[in-house]
Amino acid sequence: MATAKLFLGILCLAAIGRGNVPHRHLLTSTADQIISVAESQLGVREATGNNDGKQVEAYLQYVGFKKGAAWCAAFVSWVFNEAGYNQPKTAWSPYLFPTRLRVKEVVPGLVLGIYFPELKRIAHCGIVTGIRSDWVSSIEGNTNLAGSRAGDGVYRRLRHIKTISRFAEWRISKVRKEVNHVKIQ
Repeated sequence: MATAKLFLGILCLAAIGRGNVPHRHLLTSTADQIISVAESQLGVREATGNNDGKQVEAYLQYVGFKKGAAWCAAFVSWVFNEAGYNQPKTAWSPYLFPTRLRVKEVVPGLVLGIYFPELKRIAHCGIVTGIRSDWVSSIEGNTNLAGSRAGDGVYRRLRHIKTISRFAEWRISKVRKEVNHVKIQ
């Protein structure tokens, strides 16, 4: 019995090493999938600095908006869609933080929200990619190197945890897309 388990273990390792594992994405965590999609967008920039450009407009189109609208929440929604989720789907950042999805423990894959006192609401969001001590790393759309909520592209950001108002866990709230394609007879 032990010999059979050892043999199967060696076969699995050999298959993984050669890349011959079907549905390899199943070995990756959902946070890694979300972060991978977000990372693929690093370097996207607005065409004229007016919430426009081919990819920015793709984010906005996904949530039913045209160029010119603020797009941080549209970016987050688009990333989740590309990672296999039907939700969230919004361009309105406050919508990303319903009470039932708010969490206190910070982990990669969460959505983060920045509160702007002058607007009296969350007015910017991004995706948590890591945490180290009191610092949260993220990927955010419609920002810049200074961390603006009205920036010009998709950037990596490092924010002190005290500057972040809310965290939301969308991965547990909605059914992944592939489940929706199962035919019930």
